[in-house]
Amino acid sequence: MDNTERQQWDEVMVGIADYVLDYRIDSDLAFETARHCLLDTLGCGLEALEYPACTKLLGPVVPGTTVPDGARVPGTHHQLDPVKAAFDIGAMIRWLDFNDTWLAAEWGHPSDNLGGILATADWLSRRAAARGSTGPTMRDVLAAMIKAHEIQGCLALENAFNRVGLDHVILVKAASTAVVAQLLGLDRQALLNALSLAWVDGQSLRTYRHAPNTGSRKSWAAGDATSRAVQLALMAARGEMGYPSALTAPTWGFYDVHFKGRPFRFQRPYGSYVMENILFKISWPAEFHGQTAVECAMQAHGQLAAMGRGAADIARITLRTQEACLRIIDKKGPLKNPADRDHCVQYMIAVPLLHGRLTAADYEDDVAADPRIDALRERITCVEDPAFTADYLDPGKRSIANALSVELKDGTRLPEIVCEYPLGHRRRRPEGLPLLEAKFRRNLARRFPEAQQERILAVSGDAARLHAMPVHEYVDLYIAQSPPA
Repeated sequence: MDNTERQQWDEVMVGIADYVLDYRIDSDLAFETARHCLLDTLGCGLEALEYPACTKLLGPVVPGTTVPDGARVPGTHHQLDPVKAAFDIGAMIRWLDFNDTWLAAEWGHPSDNLGGILATADWLSRRAAARGSTGPTMRDVLAAMIKAHEIQGCLALENAFNRVGLDHVILVKAASTAVVAQLLGLDRQALLNALSLAWVDGQSLRTYRHAPNTGSRKSWAAGDATSRAVQLALMAARGEMGYPSALTAPTWGFYDVHFKGRPFRFQRPYGSYVMENILFKISWPAEFHGQTAVECAMQAHGQLAAMGRGAADIARITLRTQEACLRIIDKKGPLKNPADRDHCVQYMIAVPLLHGRLTAADYEDDVAADPRIDALRERITCVEDPAFTADYLDPGKRSIANALSVELKDGTRLPEIVCEYPLGHRRRRPEGLPLLEAKFRRNLARRFPEAQQERILAVSGDAARLHAMPVHEYVDLYIAQSPPA
């Protein structure tokens, strides 16, 4: 028999609400890292606009519709309601698997939340300007990013949603719902209502990330999650009720239905830790557990070239790696599409060994048709190194180590190449940030004329000026100059 007594609000939801509403971010490092994260994330979205598979999903649900004072989609001419704008921005950000990453018991990409954050803040900013009032500034956007990163990242530290078949975008939906509700000005009760709706909601299965179903949904799943968050927050803003024990209710709550009855565990309180330690993808658009493997492969390519050898001379390759890499991206057999290939560590190693590069275009069918890639993939063996797995989970290290050994057909063995920390790791920030800024410049150049690029760079590089700028004025810097054909 069901217990019909109304329950107290679940502690997990109360903790998120208290953090979002009450925590004051006083970390200069977090704000500066968030600024770099903003630029890199928008740049990733601009690069994705070169791919028709992405752009076909963008724009109003009803063609030709424009929303007065609606949110703009950077790099395009679309002006949409905040729910669809959140989807579009989120899909662009994630399309090429090139935005930031967080790795723990669960993994994911906290900058995926920018879809909901930017769309909502831009819409609110335009609406305020039309009424002659003051709306959110870009500092508000950065603060929301820090808090969304923290919620998603702290939930991921000890809770493996992948172990029960759920996709990590569930955390995007929860984090986006919380911070979007705060941007909308919801009080504590309404914010809790919104959060509960996110946990009660249907959740995405990971099947589209794994054989035999790997497909392009993994590129828009985060856009879907962050846009759903905006929709749920807007419903709560209109007074929609919440569900206090959405997580803990016996039989019918999230824990019993989706998490094998286990409550969430937490390693640390909410603060600004995740943003301060976020992992940037700087050089290669590839699943993050293989980033250091790609770096090793690039070094091996250089060694082979110096010896006058090439990939055709390789007899076998061994990759020492972490358990998560084996579970997610160790793939044998045919790869059906770009979404399959950018989550295959053997593919991510083979292309650099052959060509000395790895770009988003290298996952497309024309490059993948080269039979040498699959032939080289067959010579790669992946094995777990328990020490790499332990360091991956160690909160003081959070390394993502890989080690590559190459043996040639004549018996020559190249010295093993070991890379513990990827270029985007906090331990390599001085080395990585100039390259991250260069990546942003390249992505601006893909879409905008030089004068427009310089206007964006002038504001984006001046933290004080960026913080003070109304959101809609900053987003307007990214409007495409020419209408689509």
